[in-house]
Amino acid sequence: MFARKTSNLRPGPSVWAESLDAVNLSAVSGGDTTLPCDTLSPQPPDALLLVVWYKNSIPIYSYDGRVKGPSAHWADETLVGRAKWHLSQHSVLRIQNIVPADQALYRCRVDFKVSPTRNYKYMLHVIELPEKPKIYDEKDIEVIGSAGPYVEDSSLKLNCIVSGGRPMPRIRWWKKDKVLAQLDPVKDDTRLSLLELRIPSLKRDHFEAVYSCTADNTPIVSPLRVNVQIQLYCYKNELSTSKFEGTNGFDNWMLNASEISDSSVENNLLIFALRPLSVEILEREQPLSVGQETDIACKAVGSRPPATITWWLVDKKMVVNTPQTNSEDRNETISFLRWTPRMEHNGRVLTCRASHPILEYATLETTITLDLHYVPIVELQLGSNLNPNDIEEGDDVYFECIVRANPPSYKVVWEHNGQVMIHNQRAGVIAGSAHLALQGVSRDQAGQYVCVASNVEGDGRSLPVSLQVIYKPICKNAMTAILGIAVNEAARVSCEVDAFPLPKNFQWTLNNTLGTTELDTGKFTIEKSGRSILTYIPTSDMDYGSLVCRATNLVGQQIEPCRYTLLPAVKPDPPANCSTLNLTGDSAEVKCVAGYDGGLQTTYFMEAWEADELIANVSTILPVWKLQGLRFRKALQLVFYANNARGRSEITTLRVHTLSRLAIYTEAKNNYMIIDTNWALVIVAGALGTLAAVAVITVLARRRQRPLEYDVPLQTVKAYKGAMHSSNHSPIQDDKNPDVVPLGTDEYFNYTRDSELSPKPPPYGIAVSNIQPVGASKSAYSLHDRVNTEHTHNMPRSEEQSISTLSEDRRRLTSGTLSRRREVVTTRTTLLTNARESCV
Repeated sequence: MFARKTSNLRPGPSVWAESLDAVNLSAVSGGDTTLPCDTLSPQPPDALLLVVWYKNSIPIYSYDGRVKGPSAHWADETLVGRAKWHLSQHSVLRIQNIVPADQALYRCRVDFKVSPTRNYKYMLHVIELPEKPKIYDEKDIEVIGSAGPYVEDSSLKLNCIVSGGRPMPRIRWWKKDKVLAQLDPVKDDTRLSLLELRIPSLKRDHFEAVYSCTADNTPIVSPLRVNVQIQLYCYKNELSTSKFEGTNGFDNWMLNASEISDSSVENNLLIFALRPLSVEILEREQPLSVGQETDIACKAVGSRPPATITWWLVDKKMVVNTPQTNSEDRNETISFLRWTPRMEHNGRVLTCRASHPILEYATLETTITLDLHYVPIVELQLGSNLNPNDIEEGDDVYFECIVRANPPSYKVVWEHNGQVMIHNQRAGVIAGSAHLALQGVSRDQAGQYVCVASNVEGDGRSLPVSLQVIYKPICKNAMTAILGIAVNEAARVSCEVDAFPLPKNFQWTLNNTLGTTELDTGKFTIEKSGRSILTYIPTSDMDYGSLVCRATNLVGQQIEPCRYTLLPAVKPDPPANCSTLNLTGDSAEVKCVAGYDGGLQTTYFMEAWEADELIANVSTILPVWKLQGLRFRKALQLVFYANNARGRSEITTLRVHTLSRLAIYTEAKNNYMIIDTNWALVIVAGALGTLAAVAVITVLARRRQRPLEYDVPLQTVKAYKGAMHSSNHSPIQDDKNPDVVPLGTDEYFNYTRDSELSPKPPPYGIAVSNIQPVGASKSAYSLHDRVNTEHTHNMPRSEEQSISTLSEDRRRLTSGTLSRRREVVTTRTTLLTNARESCV
């Protein structure tokens, strides 16, 4: 025996004194160990600054909490690649591949920003495992597997030798679970331990008996073990030869007594029969998977003659189509089972049984519990406390995803109507691996929910679970609809709501100057789709007003009703603010702002005129048009108007030139001009306007000093006055005075300047009607068909403009867009008798 040399592993005197209050830890050489160090501050707002590990007062590792990333860690060269600090709720220093030099006193110092420094001390003991025991017989020959064969009544001597180990190992001989002999650790310099097993006389009960020698020096690791089986010869007169009849290779197992040195069996025939020493199911590199064909191998060792291997699943023998094979020395036998496991086999016991062909009692078997891998089996359930038929908007809903998987699933995904859901706590969606919570569920979250779990075998999907969210009806069109209905004409008003379940009842009410009236149920119908259609016939002006529709379902009555404004059906307003979006040499895109449609379906028309030729006539449901195939470098006059069942609106015109970067002119009834150009042109126009205003002011100032006479045709003045007196929709009652004109009606004076910029198109009444328009068919409401309209070619242009201005003011007053501000300018004019001063 050799004494242990541990003096070089013991800490120095100062360290030894400090280690008295340290926690003792043990680690096996070549293994891993963890040294805990609590970094959780007693004051939660406090911050961790620094962690330093010392080995016998020498720093070997540190973690700087003020630094982010890998640079926060530092390790001594002896620990590089072997040590790692894990910062978590239970922080530890993990050291891998322990070596004897790691035995020392370790101290962990933890520094906080506010809290006092902490220290933790550990005395690490490194244990070196001994070598595996070896067994030698009395001839100092190593025994592997079996000893003998021995002759019955002979003695047996086996030595178990163990080398190495710190501390020295304890050696024991076992028979099954009984200790036969034991050698306690002894300190010497030999580093060898030897324990002898002696059996004075071998009997029949020693036949194929198994003895074990174990060596251990720490409870951390299981004892090292080696087994040996005792083999005996069997005499012919003790074993009937009838059992060998038909046995293949029987002659190979019969030995002549002359070959045995023992004289006691001389001239006797011996039968050498050995039962299997061991049987095992060989491990597989890949696990068993449900539904995949696989091969499983079982090996039997030491049977003479070779063992017969059979497979059993629980208590049912399995069919093996592949014959078993033997090694060259016929000491090993292997059987392969080709098999496709099913899900119900998981957890069952699979047995490999090796039977001796002669010895009935010489049967060994080994078993494994089937641990089958399979695609996750997923079941999705709505929360047990929830009634699936009584979930309203605003309720909290949760789902439970039950997953059975082997190996465990590494990911769980939630789907709503086929779309992957994302965890969003702010939006009330809390998605976990086992639960899904919807806080304050909305009707948009109703639908099919699926839970998908994934492992290495694949993705498992649950059956969809339907979530129904009931909610009160809401109007599909939140805007107030304006309906134009003629007197004594039936109109169908549709009330469509979104609700679950569908509404069964509707309520229609009319609110006007007479009050609120609930309409009779016979005037409306309720469809299965949840829509109600009201048939309404106004008989007088008092039947117009605000119409309200409310639906009621199982949850309750609609809170915000569907609203409709009933107005008498009138002709539509003309398009306004027309401008070009994209003007080129041969195409133009034009867009206008739609006016009031009169409460009816309205169609918008555009006519393109080139001189006296109609080149395009286009109708659309929206005031947006695109013209193509125009002529290059031409001046065009575009005419816009709207039409519904009550008639056609007045017109709006727009002048454009098909030239690159030319001005676009807009001319409505009031002859406003809109310049669609870049900012540079706007600035130039503003400058010119300023100069013109200064010039006008100068001229007016001179005229106040010297009255001038105006030469204005008398018929023009009469026409203008007649238009003023014939207008019964003047925005202000005192408009009977022709001297007071609303602000913005100076188009009469602007028209002369406008006519100077481009030539006046020919009268529409004499336009050529047989010209095919570009891009569309001719409209029935084209201006060249309006022979009897108020805008005839015999009327002076000033009268046309005056009437247009008054009509436009009337329209603006109706729509509430006309400004009531007025501007008064004093001048002298011959339009009034005696050259009196007048306000214009």
